[in-house]
Amino acid sequence: MTLIKKIKDKKVNFEFNKEYIKVVTDKISNSDATFITNSFKEMHPADAADIIEHLGQSDRENLIKLNNFKIDPEVFIELNESVQTEIIKYLSSDAIVRILKNLESDDAIAILENVDEKNKNSILSLLPPKDRFALLEGLSYPEDSAARIMQREFTAIPSNWSVGQTIDYLRENKDLPEQFLEIYIVDENFKPIGTVPSSKVLRTPRETKMSSIMDDSIFLVPVDMDREEVGNSFENYNLNSACVIDKNNKLVGMITSDDVLTVLKEEAEEDALRLAGVGDEEITDGVITKTKRRFNWLLLNLFTAFLATYCISLFGATIEQMVVLAFLMPIVASMGGNAGMQTLAVTVRTLATNDLTKNNFNQNIFKEFNIGILNGIIFAIISSVIVQLWFQDIQLSLIISISMVLTMIVAGLFGILVPVTLKKMNIDPAIASSVFVTTITDVIGFVSFLGVGAYFL
Repeated sequence: MTLIKKIKDKKVNFEFNKEYIKVVTDKISNSDATFITNSFKEMHPADAADIIEHLGQSDRENLIKLNNFKIDPEVFIELNESVQTEIIKYLSSDAIVRILKNLESDDAIAILENVDEKNKNSILSLLPPKDRFALLEGLSYPEDSAARIMQREFTAIPSNWSVGQTIDYLRENKDLPEQFLEIYIVDENFKPIGTVPSSKVLRTPRETKMSSIMDDSIFLVPVDMDREEVGNSFENYNLNSACVIDKNNKLVGMITSDDVLTVLKEEAEEDALRLAGVGDEEITDGVITKTKRRFNWLLLNLFTAFLATYCISLFGATIEQMVVLAFLMPIVASMGGNAGMQTLAVTVRTLATNDLTKNNFNQNIFKEFNIGILNGIIFAIISSVIVQLWFQDIQLSLIISISMVLTMIVAGLFGILVPVTLKKMNIDPAIASSVFVTTITDVIGFVSFLGVGAYFL
């Protein structure tokens, strides 16, 4: 078995170990571009991209700068965004043009987004006029719009064509996409009026008109539709692809399910990171970059922590009367914070998928109120039993029971009200909700516990 075959087997079995990376690193040190090129050809592009991502930054730079090594466009597009940005710095304009010319338009636009303006203009000037116009048009749309993820390569034919004409056209036209599931039927103004699965064309007699076998219940995506909304539409209607139309309702591109899968994955990751106050962070980012991205939210958390501390200080006399209250405070605040974050996570997701609407908003508020009461009662009983066994103080058990119920109710309500309010203010609820919900639940937890304690004392 050759070394290339061994490497291929290791990667296919996902055995990414230090020894394997060392082999690749040694080949880079020895300037063995032929070995590396042949190895990558034996692999799926995504596997080759994983190898490059696992290399150190200096090894990646040396690899790209090797004579006779040209990174495959299909491998390049599989790299994560931060590694793409890093590698672009090492590539000449001609090398970037070669990559762009061998990719579909949506992938080419994704790469150009990571190029600075000066080099971007230089690269665009080297492209053929047709390609340059298509990319410039795509870049003119908002970053999160459907136009940024659509392919400008699609298959469309007039409604009056027969199946035979369509098949001949598909065989003879070399500018069509390499793979497509649906053929779009357009009228004389190039407006889409229906779709026909490519498999249906192959099974239909040649003399049949395409308009007679098309499905006219076509889903149209405006170029400015938010890409997350596009993803939700694909999920709701079980679409394999959808045509994209401009403001004049003319067909300008198509979006496929693999593009949408990437969007949904990115949006899910983005929401998860933003809920933690991290932002768009990659594993390859440097220490300074990561520190900057986390600093603002940590600073805001510091100020909110001081706010919670201030609320505690208002009950200094109560704590002095019963010092044990200071021991039990974190329990109530922690339970409230966790309950609030549970509701928040569910709410942010339902907002992202448009499942939370005006029609069911009141119902969900009432539901969270009931959940808060039920959880509050359950954990109030558990907490009071533990406190009673621990401190043998019925009054203290009663204090923690009442505050637990109040805190859990408030946590559930604000877990849904905060993100909804931010959404109405056109603020991404995934970005800011966690800080506000945590602060509110902490403050309410401390105030309710110490307030109830002050009342009984």
